[in-house]
Amino acid sequence: MGAPNLIFLISCILLNLPLNTAQICSDSGNFTSNSTYGENRNQILSSLPYNVTTNNGFFTASLTQDSETVYVLALCRGDISNDSCFDCVNYTSRAMLMNCPNQKEATNYGHYASKCIVRCSNVLFFDIMETQPPRYIYITSDITYSVDEFDQALNSLVESLIIRAAMGSSTIKFATGEGKFGGYLKIYGLMQCIPGIASVDCSRCLRGAVDEYRSCCFRKRGANVLRPSCMFLYDLIPFFESSAGAAPPPPPPSPLLTFAPPPSTNVTTKEERLDSGRPFNSAWRRAAGKLFRVSNQCGAHHAGEDASQSLSLDSLRFEFSTIRAVTNDFSNANMLGHGGFGSVYKGKLANGQEIAVKRLDGCSEQGEGEFKNEIVLMARLQHRNLVRLLGFCFEGKERLLIYEFQPNASLDRFIFDPIKRLLLNWDTRYKIIVGIARGLVYLHQDSQLRIIHHDLKAGNVLLDGEMNPKIADFGMARLFVVDQSKGVTKRIVGTFGYMPPEYAKFGRFSVKTDVFSFGVLILEIVSGKKYSGYGGPEHVEHLISYAWKKWRQGKASRLIDETLVDGSKSEKMRCIHIGLLCVQENVAKRPTMAAVVLMLNGFSMSLPLPSKPGFFVGSSTEPDTALGNRFPPVTSWHHSQEQPVNVSVNEASITDPYPR
Repeated sequence: MGAPNLIFLISCILLNLPLNTAQICSDSGNFTSNSTYGENRNQILSSLPYNVTTNNGFFTASLTQDSETVYVLALCRGDISNDSCFDCVNYTSRAMLMNCPNQKEATNYGHYASKCIVRCSNVLFFDIMETQPPRYIYITSDITYSVDEFDQALNSLVESLIIRAAMGSSTIKFATGEGKFGGYLKIYGLMQCIPGIASVDCSRCLRGAVDEYRSCCFRKRGANVLRPSCMFLYDLIPFFESSAGAAPPPPPPSPLLTFAPPPSTNVTTKEERLDSGRPFNSAWRRAAGKLFRVSNQCGAHHAGEDASQSLSLDSLRFEFSTIRAVTNDFSNANMLGHGGFGSVYKGKLANGQEIAVKRLDGCSEQGEGEFKNEIVLMARLQHRNLVRLLGFCFEGKERLLIYEFQPNASLDRFIFDPIKRLLLNWDTRYKIIVGIARGLVYLHQDSQLRIIHHDLKAGNVLLDGEMNPKIADFGMARLFVVDQSKGVTKRIVGTFGYMPPEYAKFGRFSVKTDVFSFGVLILEIVSGKKYSGYGGPEHVEHLISYAWKKWRQGKASRLIDETLVDGSKSEKMRCIHIGLLCVQENVAKRPTMAAVVLMLNGFSMSLPLPSKPGFFVGSSTEPDTALGNRFPPVTSWHHSQEQPVNVSVNEASITDPYPR
């Protein structure tokens, strides 16, 4: 037998082979025993089973000591229970430590059932679609009857699964389904991608897996094609542990106003979606009632989950005396800052974990049960670009929120500081822009509820140790008295300069409110200037006004921060273009945040020309504070009848598509 055939047969492993054959140890780099890298790897892998099961079956993390960084990723199949997920990741992590004792990079696909993927590397790979190294597992017997019907049924099934999996959310890209052939036989299929990759990359990965099936496992009775970023499984017998990921049945006729249905009894372990797309003051209360049954004896329990899977109130509650002690009685020395919702203090728990404590000001007089239910819902909202809520304290009139501490504070302390902003090169700024956009997509459409931030600004974007952006204060409007039953509020929550005209003047809000704020933020990040940063002491011109004028004059490049000597000019100009699209006065013309992410990632994608923006004209001494019931003056800039600059933005055909 020739060497190529031998390698191919080794790659296509059989079902009865042991676990270590589903593992690949890379030769890209090694480390010595008892090294810092080895200690980091042991530490991060030992906690991986717990972390992945408490984060809905997907978890990424890094650990750095003495300049040695280990990156790990774990993904569990979307249909398995928390117990199965824990067992698979635990077994797989231990096998990786044993079988790849000195390799810096390793991938383990678990045992033959392919219930999880665990990866470890010294190079960051979280959001990158990768196809190597693959692993194939198949049943050796072939389909020998109704083969044409089998091929047709499988092809139809995989097309449906690819579309549904790729169109999943930023927290799960997963689909299951079945097809029929031969009169009474069925094919059961499953597809899943790493949540962090883009939908188009998920589709490419899965289609590549189907192509590999045709090479390695064509017409086998069952096969698992596993890649670092996706998996494709099929069998002639049912293998799903639950019906999660199945195509939903046709919906019944809906009443005029509808909210998400109660959890289905045949889905056992995954979160139920609660996106209603409606104004959500009452939706929060209804959703809380569906998700949690609160009692004095039992705490909170998630519908459809057992107590071990529930996010209980007990796990989130902190004693006021504890928080007061770790913040030195909320001393000024421990104060990190003050925002529209309250003061923030730094503290350190007994276990050494650093925390940020927000002491809410002006919180609503809502009942304890409602406050706690909303806190639990907020705690379930987890995304790599959101600050993680660790817990709460409710005692008397005190309302405290406890968050993970971010060592690099907020973006405004870098981007508006003439010295610190030198630390933000273009790659870092672009990473921050994309991360904020992804966090907003999660809040607007991928989270359990559609959440409008209302106060997105540089001060509410925190930076972790690796300068990754984390949106703070999301969902805070739910804890305050804000009339939002019809998409109109009587109390304006936000910061001057970031508000769109329709919100500041009339109180009208939507997800496009956040889009406008994001547009201002993009322009600030690219320019290094605050929204009121142009003009002399007697007249301060709004950043949007300046950017629009320069765009109309064909001189938008003058907006770019002069300290940004690195990076693609075309990329910077594209961000200015996207920013102007986000701040358009016409609400309908503003893109959604999902569209913005596509614009940021798809450089061959043509962008429409922006129309006139809506922005504020205010006093040069206007403070940067959260607004109460005051409406600032709003002016729309009416331009002359001259035609806008005709600009093509298809980078595939034009070297420098933007005006200089």
